[in-house]
Amino acid sequence: MYAVLKTGGKQYRVQEGDVLFVEKIEAEVDSTVELTDILAVTNAEGKLVVGSPVVEGAKVVAKVVAQGKAKKVVVFKFKAKKDYRRKQGHRQPYTKIAIEKIEA
Repeated sequence: MYAVLKTGGKQYRVQEGDVLFVEKIEAEVDSTVELTDILAVTNAEGKLVVGSPVVEGAKVVAKVVAQGKAKKVVVFKFKAKKDYRRKQGHRQPYTKIAIEKIEA
């Protein structure tokens, strides 16, 4: 059984037991979150149910494993022959979640 969910502007295909990194979710570590933007889900018989835009009554229960920041990305801007240089770093925050249960 799998589901396609939407969180943080991205879509993920998940099964029970999957661990994935998503955009930051405001939740404490070791707490559970319910993701309700489910775009598609397979039922117990393996039949695919596609929502328009979401499947009514479907949700994914996940446990927050960790909160953190990704590796630094260096943004360097310059203009040739104009003595213009700007160096900036960015670390994107993420939430590591483990999928516990898919309810259709």
